[in-house]
Amino acid sequence: MEQAFSEVALSGGRVVEISVAGDPSDRTVVYHHGTPTGRRIPTDFLEAAASRGLRLVAYNRPGYAGSSANPGRSVADDAALLTELLDALSIGEFASVGWSGGGPHALAAAALLPGRCRAATVIAGVAPFQAAGLDWFAGMGEDNLAEFGAAVEGEEPLRAFLTEAARGLRTVTGNDIIEALASLLPEADRRVLTGDYAEEMAADMRDAVSLGIDGWCEDDLAFARPWGFELDSIATPLALWQGSDDLMVPLAHGRWLAAAMPQAHARELAGEGHLSLVHNRMGELFDELVGLAGW
Repeated sequence: MEQAFSEVALSGGRVVEISVAGDPSDRTVVYHHGTPTGRRIPTDFLEAAASRGLRLVAYNRPGYAGSSANPGRSVADDAALLTELLDALSIGEFASVGWSGGGPHALAAAALLPGRCRAATVIAGVAPFQAAGLDWFAGMGEDNLAEFGAAVEGEEPLRAFLTEAARGLRTVTGNDIIEALASLLPEADRRVLTGDYAEEMAADMRDAVSLGIDGWCEDDLAFARPWGFELDSIATPLALWQGSDDLMVPLAHGRWLAAAMPQAHARELAGEGHLSLVHNRMGELFDELVGLAGW
């Protein structure tokens, strides 16, 4: 299944860059990308969706590449943007899947667009920074400790950190991405981050920071602030997937989210990392999402 890239004009002169794959369908899945990646839908998603007759829609969140920035945005603000985007595309009901930094945004869709969002799946999504009883930093790789430590200090130190980090990502290739992400990769992720998969991830990261770091910065600051909705209020069918060996979003985040949302179907995958979880389990994940959506 091929994806087509374009942009959509929204109110107020804003623009959002999108990717769409698959034929028009009443079974549309919105993909919320990670941090810092973008609208380029991973091959694992494309193949799993194609074999199940699903249409995929992805979009660069504000500030990523050519999508208009929205300084000070909250996680909750994404639901209003998504509503306007789907209206422009003549898409009604949908299901939502968010990976990593996309996880909170998938939850925002589930919480704030009930009925329209039929189901949501979070793959290795971060927990709220204010999560009671959670040591938010415990188990993270060194690079993420530095990044989110800067986010807590405020926008100025975060921008300084991300500006330096983006220099390397703008030219990263599949051959050197393991070195670039070394502190964040358990053995499970190192095994899958090779060949075409590595090239694809490198290209996505290059695109994400190609025009600056606004989107990355806005994401990190939004994670560190209150999200703007209550997790225990979500009535939309939910699934949570988490790998035990994840160094980007540690297992404790997944366990905290599962405890905070007992209504969710929570899966903890032994031996899986942040990347291997998607690479190895995408078919199972979409099968569950289809069932939760009632498709």
